[in-house]
Amino acid sequence: MAKITEKITNLIDPVVKDMGYELVGVEYVASGKHSILRIFIDTEHGIGIEDCEKVSHQLSAVFDVEDPIAGQYNLEVSSPGIERPLFHIGHYQRFLGNDISLRLVRPIEGQRKFKGVIGSVSEVNNTIELVTELGPVMLDIDMIEKANLVANF
Repeated sequence: MAKITEKITNLIDPVVKDMGYELVGVEYVASGKHSILRIFIDTEHGIGIEDCEKVSHQLSAVFDVEDPIAGQYNLEVSSPGIERPLFHIGHYQRFLGNDISLRLVRPIEGQRKFKGVIGSVSEVNNTIELVTELGPVMLDIDMIEKANLVANF
């Protein structure tokens, strides 16, 4: 999956940027003819339905020409929302001190799911320190399968 999302990210990032948006990230959920390709976009002023429609239309044209995914899939273009997904080290740095929920590729000491506050981020080691109820945990960012901000109301 990582190769598909990386390939698509490299393909569409310049297109999305040229349209005046930030490409937050790409998710691909393979499920036969019900597969989903999710593209998350943002701006400093937020995202509306018209923005999603405009980007979806442009990306559909790019995908028709480049055909980066074999088989059928549904394209979804969306705002990252309140519980925005975190895709790369820059996102963890940007949201330092915020609550997140994450799932690892493989368990650490029998645990795959964690909740806590981003305590620190190390670009050198490609790690984050997650401060949990049980104390701090150092996690390699490459081991994170999925991470999201947690909305606190």
